[in-house]
Amino acid sequence: MKKSHFIGILVIAVAVFVIISTAGDASTYVNFDEAKALSAAGNSKKVHVVGQLKKNERGEIVGVEPGIDKLTVTFLMVDNSLETGKVFYNKPMPPDLQQSEQVVVIGNYKNDVFIANQILLKCPSKYEEESLQVSEAK
Repeated sequence: MKKSHFIGILVIAVAVFVIISTAGDASTYVNFDEAKALSAAGNSKKVHVVGQLKKNERGEIVGVEPGIDKLTVTFLMVDNSLETGKVFYNKPMPPDLQQSEQVVVIGNYKNDVFIANQILLKCPSKYEEESLQVSEAK
């Protein structure tokens, strides 16, 4: 067998290994009910839950409780299927959490609380397109 054939087979084997190993780490998007069911079934795989912070009837955010030491935060989140879940994040509260339009929490359920290992925020854009009015020069 030629040396070039051996290197080609080795490169293909490494590529297949990388694809298989990263596919096992991919987590899925679920709602709070599905995340609870996965946890109850013994699945400890991390999942993504997408939603918004819970708001009262006046549109004010409710249920955000930073820890006494400010190193943790607990908040209520409403997922896309309108299910409310309690989320615990064992890190300081992200500065833009309460201004975010949408929140993605990554983690899993333990004892009826979603334990988030990571939080992704979709914040309102400062650079929203504004319409410009241009007058013609005379």
